[in-house]
Amino acid sequence: MALPDSAMAGMRRLQPVGLQLYTVRDLMKADFEGTLAAVAKLGYKEVEFAGYFGRTPGQVKEALKAAGLSAPSAHVPLPPGNSEWSGTIQTAAEIGLKYLVVPSVPKEQRTTLADWQQLAKRFNELGEATRKHGIRFAYHNHEYEFVMTGERLPYVVLLEETDRSLVEFEMDLFWIRKGGQDPVAYFKRFKGRFPLVHVKDMTLDGKMVDVGAGIIDWKAIYAARKEAGIKYWFVEHDQPADPMQSLAASYRYMSALD
Repeated sequence: MALPDSAMAGMRRLQPVGLQLYTVRDLMKADFEGTLAAVAKLGYKEVEFAGYFGRTPGQVKEALKAAGLSAPSAHVPLPPGNSEWSGTIQTAAEIGLKYLVVPSVPKEQRTTLADWQQLAKRFNELGEATRKHGIRFAYHNHEYEFVMTGERLPYVVLLEETDRSLVEFEMDLFWIRKGGQDPVAYFKRFKGRFPLVHVKDMTLDGKMVDVGAGIIDWKAIYAARKEAGIKYWFVEHDQPADPMQSLAASYRYMSALD
């Protein structure tokens, strides 16, 4: 039976659906422009870079334009110094990115609680530098941020000890669940801190699968999107058997989510 117009009016489909290009990194290396065109053909409208594969900012912009895609963000390494960060910001500005996201921290820099507190200070510095250029700084989690360290969770340390005007967060919804945490609880506790999310699913035994093929409650996450402050949803699969097939399946599920 068809839904009445009043019910349809209250439904909102998730659009646009974005893609973290790490999923197709080998394809990007072999054919940068062709891969962007292929993911656009699947229906994706936004992409998040994980490397530019030797392309200049101008070449990246041209490839995006040719594919009909936009790129709100990119993953970049934690810089060893400020000069390297300045170059990263300049590249991002030339491409037209809105966010620079540090996706991980080397193990030797995150051993103790003091290390995490020092990282929070460093993130504030990086965020201050990006803000001067109209770009936002964000941090992407894995599982290790949810291991108690000095009687505190590192992820909470970062959320509590960074300036919300300088530092935002890209929550990886697989890794937070893998770490035994509830993403919606974080959305409610730290409202508006999560403008970007990584969308990947998990089986009961902790394996990564295509979105919709696992146990993550996507409707609950989608319902909490305003509290979280989510603006961008990036599908990802770290090790898909067939990247394009995986992306097609995940896109079908996410584009139908309401």
